[in-house]
Amino acid sequence: MWITLALMAGVIVLYVTEWLSLELTSLLLLSALLLLFHVAPVTRDGEVVLEAADLVRGFANPALLTVLALLVVGEAMIRTGALDSVAEKVGSPRMGVHRGIVMVLLGVAVLSAFLNNTPVVVIFIPIMQALARSRNWSPSRLMMPLSFAAILGGMTTLIGSSTNLLVSSALIELGREELGFFEFLPIALVLASIGMVYTFVVAPRLLPSRQPMSSRMAGGGKQFVSQIVVPEDSPLVGQKAAAGKFKALPDITVRLIQRGEHAELPPFDDFPIRAGDVLVIAATRSALTEVASRQPGLLFPPVPGRDSQGERIKGQKAVQEGAAVNGAEAGEDGAREDEGEDGEAAPPPELTEMVLVEAMVSPASRLIGLTLEQYGIRQRHRCLAVGILRRARMIRARMTEIRLEAGDVILLLGRSRDIDGLRGERDLVIMSGTRGALPRRHLAKTAGAIFAATVGLAALGLIPILAAAIIAATALIGVGAINLRQAARALDRKIILVVVAALALGDALQATGGARWIAEGALAVAGDMGPVGVLSAFFLLVAMFTNILTNNATAVLFTPIGISLAEQMGTDPRIFAITVVLAGNCSFASPIGYKTNLLIMGPGQYHFADFVKAGLPLVILLWIVFTLFAPVYWSL
Repeated sequence: MWITLALMAGVIVLYVTEWLSLELTSLLLLSALLLLFHVAPVTRDGEVVLEAADLVRGFANPALLTVLALLVVGEAMIRTGALDSVAEKVGSPRMGVHRGIVMVLLGVAVLSAFLNNTPVVVIFIPIMQALARSRNWSPSRLMMPLSFAAILGGMTTLIGSSTNLLVSSALIELGREELGFFEFLPIALVLASIGMVYTFVVAPRLLPSRQPMSSRMAGGGKQFVSQIVVPEDSPLVGQKAAAGKFKALPDITVRLIQRGEHAELPPFDDFPIRAGDVLVIAATRSALTEVASRQPGLLFPPVPGRDSQGERIKGQKAVQEGAAVNGAEAGEDGAREDEGEDGEAAPPPELTEMVLVEAMVSPASRLIGLTLEQYGIRQRHRCLAVGILRRARMIRARMTEIRLEAGDVILLLGRSRDIDGLRGERDLVIMSGTRGALPRRHLAKTAGAIFAATVGLAALGLIPILAAAIIAATALIGVGAINLRQAARALDRKIILVVVAALALGDALQATGGARWIAEGALAVAGDMGPVGVLSAFFLLVAMFTNILTNNATAVLFTPIGISLAEQMGTDPRIFAITVVLAGNCSFASPIGYKTNLLIMGPGQYHFADFVKAGLPLVILLWIVFTLFAPVYWSL
C-alpha cells in the first residue's frame, strides 16, 4: 500500500510539473505497477486479488473505448461540416454582436453535452474572432468564456465529457451499476446554469484586453521562435554583437548561434557571424514581417541547384512549390502538384502577393510530435513557417528541431489562395479565419442523422452507450464520412495512456487498501462536519485537483476514494460518484486542466494567471452552489 501511495504522489508531481510528457509518465507508472504486482501480487484468504495481468485491463475498459469511438464520431461531424449550419446560425452577424455572443456560448454548451467539446471549440474559435472584430473588441475577452461554456455543457450528460464516462466505468469496475445517460442532469443543469450566467456577465470583465491577432502583415507583442540561415551576401556576415544585439537585426533577439557542431550562447562577444551560420531568434510578428520584406534572404534558405545570385534570391523570396504526396494523402489533404515541363517547381510568387497568418496546431493533429521538416509543411501546403510560439514558454532550439505540441502557434507565410486552402484543414486552425472557412460536404446530413440516432438509442437505453458509439463510428466510416486514416488520427494517445495508467493505479489503491486509508484519513479530519460537510469538502478537493491533473486522471483516481468515503459513512456511493463527475469538470482555473483551455490560449493571448483570475472564482462559485443545493437534491 505504501509503495502504491508513493507512486501516486510521484505521478501527481510529474503530471503537474510536466517534467516528462504525460504519455511517458503514464507508461512509467504502468511499468512500475506491473513490476510491483508481478513480484508481489495482492492476495486475500489465499486467493489472488490483484496481479500484473489485471493492470492492463484498462486497454479494454468500456468507458475508454466509448470515448475513443466518440472521438471518431466527433471528427466525422467536423469533417462533413454537419455542424456548419448550427455554427453559421448562432454566429450570424444579423443577430447583432451581443446576441450573437450569447447564442454562440449557448450553442457551444448544448453541442458539448452530446459531442466531444474539443472539436466544437475548434469550430467556434473563428466565429468568436469574427464577432470580436466586428466590434473591434479584443478576442481575449471572449475566448475563455468559449472554453468555459464547452466545459459547463459537457458536465450535463453521460457522454458530454470523458470524465463522466470514466466515473461510470469506475463504478462498474467496483461492482456497482453504471450511471444513467441523464442521471445527474438536474443537479448538473443547476451548476451549469449558474456557471453560464457567470460566463456571460462576470468572466469578460475579469479578462484582459490584449491586442487582437490580425490576418495580414501586422504586428503583435508575442515572441515567436524562428531561425535564420545567413547567406553569403548578407549584411550580417562579419558583424559582432553590441550589448547582445546585432545592428542588422533591430528588434530581434538572437538566442543561439549554431555553427556546425558548435552552439554559441549569448552575449556573443567576439563571435563574428559567418555565412552558413544558423541563428535561433525570438521576435515579434511585426519584426519578422520587417525581415521578410527588407531582407528576404534571411528567412528563406537557399534553394538547392540555384547557383546564380539572382536565381538564388528569387528562390529565397518564394515559398518552394510543393511536390504532390502519394495518392492517398493527396486525396485526403488536398495536396496539389504544380510543376513545369522540365519537372522544376512552378515560378514562385512575388513577395508582395504573400500574407502572414497564425495557425494553431489542433488536438490529434499529425503535426504533434513532428518537426516542421518531418511534416513537410512547405511541400504539403506551399507555405513557409517563419516562427513558432508555445504558450508562455520560450524555446532555445532551432525552429526546425522543435517537436510540435497541441496549441502551438505557427506563423505561416504564403499566397492568399494557399492560405485559404488551409482553412479546411483539421491539422491546423487558421486563427484569423472567418465564417467562410467552415467547410460543407455532401455527407453532412447523413452524418448528422447517424449521430442523432446514436444519441437517441443510448439515451433511451435501447442499446448500451459503448455499442452505440462503436456502431456510429463504424457507420460513419462505412458511408465515407471519414476514412480509416482520419479515424485513427482522431484517437488521442494522451487519453489512452493517461486513462489506462490511472485505471491501473485506481485498481492498485483499491486492492491494497490505499483508497480506504485515504478515506479514513479524510474522515478523521472532516468527520465532525457530517455527510454534507464531507461531501462539500470532497467536491472542493476534486475540483482543485482537476485543475492541476488531467480531468481524466482525476476522475479515475478519486472515484474509488469517494466510494470508500461513502461506505465509511453509510451514504449512497452514487452520490459521491456524481460529485466526482461534477467537480472533475470544474477545470476552469488553469490551462492544463482541460484541452479546450489549451486551445484558446493562443487566440486569446492568455497567461496562466488569467485562468486563475477568471476561473478560480467560477470554481468557488460552483462549489458554494453545490454545497447549498446537494443536500436538498439528495435529501441529506
